[in-house]
Amino acid sequence: MKIFYNCKSSKWSHITPELEVTIGGVKQVISPQILNPESVPFNLQYKNGHVGPIIGILTAKKTDGSIAGNGPLFTKLQKKLISQKGISFIFTPDEVSEVSIDGYTFLPNQNQWIKIKMPYPDLVYNRVPFRSTEQGENFQTFIQGLREKKIPFFNPRFIDKFELYQHFTIHPILQAYTPHTEQIQNSQHLYSFLEKFPTAYLKPANSSKGNGIFRIKLINSTELSLEGVKKIEHYQSIQDFWDQCESTLINKNYIIQEEIPSALIDGKRFDFRILAHADNDNYVVTGIGIRQSQEQDITTHLPNGGKLLPYHLIQSNEHDTFINEVVELVGKTLSEKLGYFGEFSIDAGINTFGKYYIYEVNSKPMSFDEEEIEERKINHLCRLFLLLTGFEYLLT
Repeated sequence: MKIFYNCKSSKWSHITPELEVTIGGVKQVISPQILNPESVPFNLQYKNGHVGPIIGILTAKKTDGSIAGNGPLFTKLQKKLISQKGISFIFTPDEVSEVSIDGYTFLPNQNQWIKIKMPYPDLVYNRVPFRSTEQGENFQTFIQGLREKKIPFFNPRFIDKFELYQHFTIHPILQAYTPHTEQIQNSQHLYSFLEKFPTAYLKPANSSKGNGIFRIKLINSTELSLEGVKKIEHYQSIQDFWDQCESTLINKNYIIQEEIPSALIDGKRFDFRILAHADNDNYVVTGIGIRQSQEQDITTHLPNGGKLLPYHLIQSNEHDTFINEVVELVGKTLSEKLGYFGEFSIDAGINTFGKYYIYEVNSKPMSFDEEEIEERKINHLCRLFLLLTGFEYLLT
């Protein structure tokens, strides 16, 4: 069914007087009107008097006031949704009122974004890129409003690494895949950990993309080294290190995690990078990539010099079984403990003895460089949008 948005009056309408038509997550009635030349048409599904789906993509503003987020992802989702008779728009928590939301929608035919006043959507997809935004009052108020209005949304928030570790260590299966991890408390605690695990990783509990990660190594009873992506520093004692780094470790909520001696490809360590999505009551693998370290082996992330390899180079039944199992278990654990997750990625690895480990889980997966994985991601997300909003999934 065609509905229309008048850019001048900021009102929605349709041209079928004999029908009562509602739109959005709170089912606002839109009135029939004579077609205005300034109106933009949208072809949506029509089901039981309701048109949609309208998908709201929640993001945030940068410090300069511009819209942040993954623009290419947003345009691809819009194009796919339009092909399935849906529509998406992006917005920030600052642009929400009691009855409507000011946002932006992409018009593929004009290849441009336009400002648009939308009703509350049928579903909200959380792509807020900043933890500070999620912790803000506007975000929290909006999410609470979605719950009260019974509007579905995912993913609820960023994942804290130590919180995730705590959930996994009490899981009967996931605990076996979890490296020993603790939250740093003081210099004595750090020393006690390094006595058990002389080489470990320091990671901010609330970071992603390999940012802020260091490898710490106890060289002898007191001396240690700290290796970053670009340089190595040496300290004569634990206390010397603690005196210089305490504020950073405490303020950024660092965790310490045992180093897992990684299996190698051509002499270089590698990780599995796994993308997953919800599918009805289950979770399925959307794509698997391999990231291999190169000049440094602190992290395999591509921005830090990692190399992309195709999964089929090392694919095996054992790898497939592990990946399918952990995707299902991690997805259900996240949704049970933290709120509904429709999407996530897993960084996992295998040690020199063939034992598998889960290093991190990310609720806002970065784009994959593998085009076929990105294409499947768009298809999985749009299928999930339509499934959760009760509209028909059109194969296009």
